[in-house]
Amino acid sequence: MRAKRSLGQNFLVGSHYPCRIVDSVAPRAGETIVEIGPGRGALTGLLLESGARVIAIELDPEMIPELSRMFSGLENFRLVEADALKVDYCELIAPGAAARVVANLPYYISTPILQRLIEYRRCLSEMTLMLQREVVERITAPPGGKEYGFLSVLAQFYCEVEKLFDVPPGAFRPAPKVFSSALRLRPRAGTAAPVDDEALMIELTKTLFAQRRKTILNNLRAGWNRLGLTDESQIAGLLSSCKLDPKRRA
Repeated sequence: MRAKRSLGQNFLVGSHYPCRIVDSVAPRAGETIVEIGPGRGALTGLLLESGARVIAIELDPEMIPELSRMFSGLENFRLVEADALKVDYCELIAPGAAARVVANLPYYISTPILQRLIEYRRCLSEMTLMLQREVVERITAPPGGKEYGFLSVLAQFYCEVEKLFDVPPGAFRPAPKVFSSALRLRPRAGTAAPVDDEALMIELTKTLFAQRRKTILNNLRAGWNRLGLTDESQIAGLLSSCKLDPKRRA
């Protein structure tokens, strides 16, 4: 089965890195693991061997028959043909339960899938994701650094984040042009500050970091319509209430 460039597919090959990823997850018999994008099943088989219940979400209809042939005879395997960006993750698992997520993600959906998983964090206890190394460096960047931005704030506000290890291009077919990294996220029991409107908070953070060379004030000016602001005095009041210097750069 050939990888589809349109879906950003890069399949894990060999046994070393799939085993390393699954070892870092340490799946337990009986627990539920949601695998996003099982592809050719490099991680799926190892996860199933642990006795964990695996719910695999696959978008590519051409992968479904092969995955079904390989694993449908196993009682702890369930295959869902769906777009991971549209799935209600809480509906996939038993009411009141929490699942862990494992995924080798196409680079182009890194940001939207991260947002989606964080949205459903109430029923996800942990996420182990394979992403482009540059993206992982941004997600785990400390405040004040040049890599610190929207993804850093989003991920670290809601989750504990940990880079696990790098994966070279040769571990995939076709080989990407850049390194990947494995990342672990564990949703926090509570956030550092209460949030009344999560959608607004996320949009505000995006706007603040929209252009790194611009000041906070100029970024807000450019995006005030999306934030429901009507004039510059509201922006000044917002920054003052947050004790932010409007001339500070994002």
